[in-house]
Amino acid sequence: MNAFYTELTNCFKLFLITFCLLFISTLAVAQEQSESLLDHVILKSHIDDLPGISKRKKIRALVSYSKTDFFFTSTGTPKGLQVDLLTEYEKQLNAGVKKETDKIRVQYIPTTFNRLIPDLLEGKGDIISTLMTITPKREEKINFISGKIARIQELVVSHKSISDINSLEDLAGQQVYVLKGSSYVEHLKELNQAFKEKNLAEINIVEADPHLMTEDILELVNSGVIKLTVSDGYKARIWAKILPDIRVLDSVAIKSDTHIGWAIRKNNPELQKSLNTFLKKIKKGTYLGNMLFNRYYKKDTWIKNPNADKERKKFLAFIDLFEKYGAQYGFDSLAIAAQGYQESRLDQKKKSHRGALGIMQLLPSTAADKNIAISDIHKAENNIHAGVKYMAFLRDRYFSDPNISKKDQMAFSWAAYNAGPAKVRKMRALTKKMGLDPNIWYSNVEVAAAKMIGRETVEYVSNIFKYYIAYRLVQDQVSRQ
Repeated sequence: MNAFYTELTNCFKLFLITFCLLFISTLAVAQEQSESLLDHVILKSHIDDLPGISKRKKIRALVSYSKTDFFFTSTGTPKGLQVDLLTEYEKQLNAGVKKETDKIRVQYIPTTFNRLIPDLLEGKGDIISTLMTITPKREEKINFISGKIARIQELVVSHKSISDINSLEDLAGQQVYVLKGSSYVEHLKELNQAFKEKNLAEINIVEADPHLMTEDILELVNSGVIKLTVSDGYKARIWAKILPDIRVLDSVAIKSDTHIGWAIRKNNPELQKSLNTFLKKIKKGTYLGNMLFNRYYKKDTWIKNPNADKERKKFLAFIDLFEKYGAQYGFDSLAIAAQGYQESRLDQKKKSHRGALGIMQLLPSTAADKNIAISDIHKAENNIHAGVKYMAFLRDRYFSDPNISKKDQMAFSWAAYNAGPAKVRKMRALTKKMGLDPNIWYSNVEVAAAKMIGRETVEYVSNIFKYYIAYRLVQDQVSRQ
């Protein structure tokens, strides 16, 4: 426990503000500003320095939507470590400014992790507001704000069933599933070069889908779908308090003494000076560990392993039906199976308090609608048929625009299945108002969804997508055998 708090404190002493006394007022400010934080994002690209930012009264923070750095509560309030930090930085920028109209406000620009650096360089944001690992390759493109004070380790994390990984050499020939575009990929490749010189088998490095964050991958490890991944040590230890089936391997560090920080473009010296001033004011707090854990990490309904023996038997019992109706209506059968698993754990006997029935948790009235017209959904085949046909109706009626990718058509249809097409229409309208892309669910409409109605629909789509990844991983493994 002492080691956990020591590393966690060392990691965040770069950024953590001494707002013990201001804790309540900070929360109040964040909540009051929640309506304006994401609205009216400036769509034009800007690569100018702090004077230009001050003139626009907007400083754009590129964030990755995650359960750690930036997310929404069930009431639609933005939360996360980066929200707190940038709220404090906003105070520094506005010190002595009396008129509200003259104050600089932070605007959050959600994007996927692998797009953070490209979007910064293209002028879509002013700061990468994520604790990103500093590497020589990244320093060629961007400047980091960190002072290189805090040091972290990049540690291997395994499922509890794995007992034979005790050193770096034990990774030889193993498959390691990691965040796409992360420093973990870079450092694992360096390790592979060292293995090659020692005549050891290379690590099979698998980069995750760009819509999965480290927290998502840790959930997949916890469920047993993935056996090995890499995470920053502080983050892995936090999530190990919540995810009971992961093991943080302290003795297996693919990189030690790395540094983290925010990042900006190289041609913004005034912004760098301002952020460095902010950095010098930051001090660690003794309440740090509990504050982070209690505010940002709490127990939830974590995803399960749909490929566990018992669950696999249910999957095999219904896969022919998912394939039959998936092909009939133009869906990936595994994506529909993943939806069925999220809805009911593939339990045809399940009935919700609202009267939704079976594997696809469909209301009899929905199945009886003229657009679906399938009766007796108490039977598994009819239930699956009705659910898939309803998904096709949602996709074809509301999301068939050719400007919407197939992946996003699927995500929108899932969201509409959960929340209703009218709400998804409102989500997309809000997304456009916020300056994000209404044709993209991930890191765009999902942000508006969380802001508008809370986390339920966002987590619904996210969980289905993770179950889909789980099914695909197993299918890919079988096909390679």
